[in-house]
Amino acid sequence: MARFDVYRHVNRKTNKTVPYLLDVQTDFLNMLATRMVVPLILADKAQAVRRLNPEFAIEHLKPLYKRPNWRAFQSALWGERAISFKDQRNEIIVALEFLFGGV
Repeated sequence: MARFDVYRHVNRKTNKTVPYLLDVQTDFLNMLATRMVVPLILADKAQAVRRLNPEFAIEHLKPLYKRPNWRAFQSALWGERAISFKDQRNEIIVALEFLFGGV
């Protein structure tokens, strides 16, 4: 598990609308049983606030952040790692700063 890695969402009840989970928790807290994740939904399924919801392509899909529903999630329940967004670190951090500080 690493910050900014994206994992397939394996919960069959919700993975059609939330196909991926983005890990946003610092790697300094790897000892915890849970990690903070941002559910990623398909861009055509939600209205986006540009600074809050940057778009990222995964495979043939274009998901985006779904901020209001993010939570701590047991990493043992995640699916396989799909991609890393470490190259988009700055965009993600700007969105987190906007969410928490309005900056």
